[in-house]
Amino acid sequence: AMNVELLIRGARVVTCADEPPHGAESPDPLPTYTLDCPRLVPGRNTITSTGAAREFLLVVPDALDPTEALPVLFLWHWLGGEAENFVETGEVQVAADAQRFLAVVPEAKGDLPMKWPFGLWDVEGRVNEEVRFFDDMLACVAEQFPVNRSCVSTVGVSAGGLWVSQLGPRRSRILSSFLSLSGGVGQDGDWLNPIRTWVGAEHHLPALVLWGGPTDFCGIGFDATSRHLEDGLTADGHFLVECIHNCSHAEPPFDPVPGTSTYSFLWRFALDHPFWLRDGESPYQVTGLPAGAPEWCGLGAGSATIRVGDCAGGILGSCM
Repeated sequence: AMNVELLIRGARVVTCADEPPHGAESPDPLPTYTLDCPRLVPGRNTITSTGAAREFLLVVPDALDPTEALPVLFLWHWLGGEAENFVETGEVQVAADAQRFLAVVPEAKGDLPMKWPFGLWDVEGRVNEEVRFFDDMLACVAEQFPVNRSCVSTVGVSAGGLWVSQLGPRRSRILSSFLSLSGGVGQDGDWLNPIRTWVGAEHHLPALVLWGGPTDFCGIGFDATSRHLEDGLTADGHFLVECIHNCSHAEPPFDPVPGTSTYSFLWRFALDHPFWLRDGESPYQVTGLPAGAPEWCGLGAGSATIRVGDCAGGILGSCM
């Protein structure tokens, strides 16, 4: 049975800002960076990872208080995009200022036609190299900024969403949650979508799985890969929020609460799910989805009612 006492402290539902309860599970120690970290700055940074120069953008909230322990969100871009496109389209600086988190936005190395190593054709060594890049970025960010260790999450769009569905389980002892936006995994026998399968996570990872309905296609059938991801999560007892819009492989049509950034609900999902929640647990099981959650989202696989209404198109409307 769900431990409601854990989730509700007085009249408040827990978030990443709360102290972990006594005896709660802690994430693994932070990864170590074997070289000296360069001094990180807001904007573009370069570090050496697996012998290669790798770049990422760092978004730091304004008026940073040195006592503030900041959640960290890693944001992996789509096939036709770059880190800068994610920061701009996602209104990430505005969101970071308002919701108080650090965003780390990796740049693809440039050696893979699909940007990130999620395909059956990608060798295991290349997958491990990208996981190491995540480790190295996190190690250097945590060395120089006050990081909330209970709240390290990762978000990917399209190619990036296929990638975080591999990174998430491989780093489930460090990550507190992950969000797959038109992403997912492959499944044995699904030769139309030659994507790596769900590998299983050692620690439960609350997930948000969002896609554009049955017509969400861009070389890969994202309706299938998203459902395969849900199958893996459900079989392993993970909590998930399902969101299905009707705009194919385009920007999700969010209608945010006035005064908040467009995708504030997505960032809030990460901030509402600290590492120390019990397996399969979420504050949303107590409160329902928060204000600003789209009507086309629900709790659990098969729970969402697909959105109806017009679509504006957008960055992913042309598939790339």
